[in-house]
Amino acid sequence: MTPASAPPTAPSAAAPDDAQLLALAHRTLDIEVAALQGLKARVGGSFAAAVRAILACRGRVVVMGMGKSGHVGRKIAATLASTGTPALFVHPAEASHGDLGMVTAGDVVLAISNSGESDELAAILPAIKRLLVTLIAMTGRPESTLARHADLVLSCAVDQEACPLNLAPTASTTAQMALGDALAVALLDARGFREEDFARSHPGGALGRKLLTHVHDVMRSGDAVPAVAPETGLVDTMREMTRKGLGATAIVDAQRRVLGIFTDGDLRRLIEAGRDLRELRAGDVLHPGPKTVRSDALAVEAADLMELHRITSVLVVDAEGRLVGALNSNDLMRAKVI
Repeated sequence: MTPASAPPTAPSAAAPDDAQLLALAHRTLDIEVAALQGLKARVGGSFAAAVRAILACRGRVVVMGMGKSGHVGRKIAATLASTGTPALFVHPAEASHGDLGMVTAGDVVLAISNSGESDELAAILPAIKRLLVTLIAMTGRPESTLARHADLVLSCAVDQEACPLNLAPTASTTAQMALGDALAVALLDARGFREEDFARSHPGGALGRKLLTHVHDVMRSGDAVPAVAPETGLVDTMREMTRKGLGATAIVDAQRRVLGIFTDGDLRRLIEAGRDLRELRAGDVLHPGPKTVRSDALAVEAADLMELHRITSVLVVDAEGRLVGALNSNDLMRAKVI
């Protein structure tokens, strides 16, 4: 019995060398750069009108798109939302089956389609128009069905795709993404959006932690703060430092106003000088005018203070200079401020 023969296979093409691969990469980038330069030349009055329409919007920007345009749309919606413009993405196919209920009067719909003839978008255009929303089309064909139904048209047309077959969305999606970024940047500037606003929508990020975390959020407080009176013996002062584990202690008066600080480094220098520690009081060895920070300051300000003066801990005071807390670099690292 003759065994079944294996199916014929197409001859494999020769593996490209490095020069060919780099040439393709350079060609792709050249085409996409040219697409963006062409896009820049077309950005004009309709772009400004779109920005004004979104600024006047009482609701949200609802972004729609199918396929690769849908992926770009999700990113644009996320960028808008994180830079001060409430936005969400609605899938056009799902919109036909109930998700159109997410769109309400007063919203702005940003519909993205390179061809402008997406069946899923075309099917819901009449319903969108009945909702009395502003429809902005982002399309590569200003004469398309989508463009004809839109209140405003943003052209993202490109001369060619970077794909060698001129089929796969490449330069066109780059143009869509860039145009979405341009909208977001124009809007955030018009709204006076600041670093603090960005941080509020990114509380889990590094910038959010730096701009939203205050000293009172991370400082040691209450009995965890090392403090002694000026008449406290140096041996008891050292015990206080050991118990609290900060590497330093504040010296305070009866109203807890900070008089000075004593650190592990100060202790080592006393021992090296041969001083009799039993005869000394905290008031004899304190450093007056220590570096302090207010409890309502940003934690990053405390970090900057430590770095500037090459210290590892800082005392926290209120507006009257009374001791309310303490923190060191380890506290800031645990809070991921540094």
